[in-house]
Amino acid sequence: MPMALKRGDMPGNLRVVAPAVLHVSDVAPARLEPMYAERPSALPSTVVWRAARSTTPRVVPDGCTDLIWTGEGLLVAGPDTRAHVGPVVGSVLTALRFGPGVGPAVFGMGVDELRDQRIDFADLGADGDARRCIDRLLATRSPVAALEAIVAERMGQPSPMMLGVAAMLEEGRSVQAAAEEAGLSARQLQRRSVEAFGYGPKLLGRILRFQRALRLARGRAPFAAVAAHAGYSDQAHLARDVKDLAGVTLGELVHG
Repeated sequence: MPMALKRGDMPGNLRVVAPAVLHVSDVAPARLEPMYAERPSALPSTVVWRAARSTTPRVVPDGCTDLIWTGEGLLVAGPDTRAHVGPVVGSVLTALRFGPGVGPAVFGMGVDELRDQRIDFADLGADGDARRCIDRLLATRSPVAALEAIVAERMGQPSPMMLGVAAMLEEGRSVQAAAEEAGLSARQLQRRSVEAFGYGPKLLGRILRFQRALRLARGRAPFAAVAAHAGYSDQAHLARDVKDLAGVTLGELVHG
């Protein structure tokens, strides 16, 4: 969950990052207390993130799914097609963010069923199983390790094909090129993408392009250069896409 951060010592060499979205690289001043930090997980294509203090974040689409420990319960955040703005309850949040294509292996279902939703983990399966996971997290002094262990015990094998498709779209390759490389027809790729990513490959490619632009903009690149390097036709195209996906302008995301 995106929040204004400060550099400081965080457990597990968590990397402190800047506010507004999940994928950022700027670092805030050193003397302030950390509010959001992330690091790679030992699990495949997964990131650990932690957030301190209650806030009302703007979470923008990134093609990912999250399993969030609030300190009292487990929350599942599905893949977003639009910005999600809402209060985060809990003094400290601990979560795993699963990259595009990983969600089905974690939750045992197509993530299109989770699209644009924030739901209780217990709603995905047996209440008793969810209760045992919560009790385990309540009893530990290391929620990151416990959460990783819980997921590792139930995580299946993500589809190598769909992970490959996501990687190609992340590189900016076309949907047609990704389908041909994967040996799929356009219809087959659409069907498999909806289950693996929560939406079709065209929208995933658009979201990943938006995330590329956001990273470049947070690296202080001029917006015209951001548009060119991220794969937009021009700066106006970038501005329209950001406003549509994030609900605010690129400047507000970067500086807000």
